[in-house]
Amino acid sequence: MARGDILIVGLPESDKREEKGNRPAIAVQTDVVNSPMLMIVPVTSSLNALRFPFTVKIEPSEQNGLTKPSVAMVFQLRAIDRKRIIQKIGELELLYLTEVDAKIWQMLRPKEAQD
Repeated sequence: MARGDILIVGLPESDKREEKGNRPAIAVQTDVVNSPMLMIVPVTSSLNALRFPFTVKIEPSEQNGLTKPSVAMVFQLRAIDRKRIIQKIGELELLYLTEVDAKIWQMLRPKEAQD
């Protein structure tokens, strides 16, 4: 898997606030040789998720493989076991990947670096 790939992943059951089940996700880590884990950003077709900070709206396209307008939920950035990858459905366009990257850095940047 490469950075920017859109994958269908199986996320485990959890409380009602975390995404779960089989769903699209964006691979966001740089390729790491022999790493059993992968950093992903879950994706939802519920546009209500845009009410949260650190989200990016993505329009469906042939390239990305999404079938509905969707939301990358950067605030739910997480590591998953690569065994949870079901299949690759597409590749995120550079425009959206750049936006996702910006939200990741905005979310993780220390408060003192924000001034």
